[in-house]
Amino acid sequence: MDTLLNIVQTILGMGAVVILPIMIFILGLVFRMKIGQALQSGLMIGIGFQGLLLVIGLLMSSIKPVVDYYHTMGGGFTTVDIGWAALGAASWTVPFAPLAVPLIIVANVILIKFGWTKVMNVDMWNYIHFLIPGALAYALFDSFALGLGITVGLSIITLFIAEKVAPHWEKEFGLEGTTCSTLSFISYMWPIAIILNKIIDAIPGLNNFELDLNKLQSKIGFFGNPAFIGLIVGVLLGVITHQPFATVTMIGMGLAGVLLLIPRMVSVMMEGLTPIGNAANDFMQKHVSPDANLWIGMDVCLGLGHPTCIVCTAVCIPFTILLAFLIPGMSYFPIGTLTSVCYITVLCVMASKGKLVRSLICCMVSMFLIVWGANQFAVEATAMINSTNLHVEGLITDAYFGFSLPNIIVCLLHRLIA
Repeated sequence: MDTLLNIVQTILGMGAVVILPIMIFILGLVFRMKIGQALQSGLMIGIGFQGLLLVIGLLMSSIKPVVDYYHTMGGGFTTVDIGWAALGAASWTVPFAPLAVPLIIVANVILIKFGWTKVMNVDMWNYIHFLIPGALAYALFDSFALGLGITVGLSIITLFIAEKVAPHWEKEFGLEGTTCSTLSFISYMWPIAIILNKIIDAIPGLNNFELDLNKLQSKIGFFGNPAFIGLIVGVLLGVITHQPFATVTMIGMGLAGVLLLIPRMVSVMMEGLTPIGNAANDFMQKHVSPDANLWIGMDVCLGLGHPTCIVCTAVCIPFTILLAFLIPGMSYFPIGTLTSVCYITVLCVMASKGKLVRSLICCMVSMFLIVWGANQFAVEATAMINSTNLHVEGLITDAYFGFSLPNIIVCLLHRLIA
């Protein structure tokens, strides 16, 4: 078991930037693509994904002076927000992780073979969305079997939800042949946003109030460009937090660059995804059914290039910082949570059909629930971390405990039983 765990951790240690192209290349060969075509698809997807991660890194480094300013003001923050990357990496060290990975892959293949799903989930790094709730159950209930069962079970549930998401995903983001298989967002953020849209529909005045980004940009020209929006938000954040002039300009240019580059990186990924999607559908129609279509399950980040997602990200970053001081009893400052803001916007935008005002309302309500939830379940988050190879002193938390429905359910069940 230790040998298998070491192999899995070594592979995953290469990171999603390496794992994703390898998975796509292998998948391309399975779907009878030529070696050169499969290699090119994997390479373009890997380059696009790496570029996207670099842009998110630029986002965090750009707003770091703002975060530092507010963090020093909040002397009462006693819980540490460790961020999704650290929590996700820790989840791979639980004892059942080596068994979970092959079981997840085999289950996906069997379900496709028998025609029970049309989704092939290649997003191996995001198995953390199954492993984190499994690791949480393992820590709280001290059960290897329960942790493994929850992990594999969630991977299967994801395929069915991703299939429901696929038509909406393709229509709103134009990502033909793909769907979102990032469990936490499709199982929680999407339903919440749908409910919020129904509430908005019932409010006279608000239900018909909308700002059309395309019309707005055509009227105000470059001032409606995402780069300009990022520049203005960045400069305002710098001025409000009393940064030196050089820092203010750095924050402004950083956010401007982020909002301009995100769609470019997504388009690079799509250069690789389009051929693999076509090959997958040709393969399914030939070997499964003439009417069969296969969707490739991908990371939620593919939707980040949507103009409404970009605007919502720019608005929700300062809003999330503000929540640290508005929510009563906050014990942590959402440093790590800020890295999740852009991802939260995607399913809110999809549920709102790209409408800006509705999307903003959904994103802001979602961010409130996420920050509040992460604050409520810090004890459980700390127990989960301490059950892995990453031991901590004091309390920690992460946005996963606010935007992952399985995590919330496991935490509530434990509190009821305990």
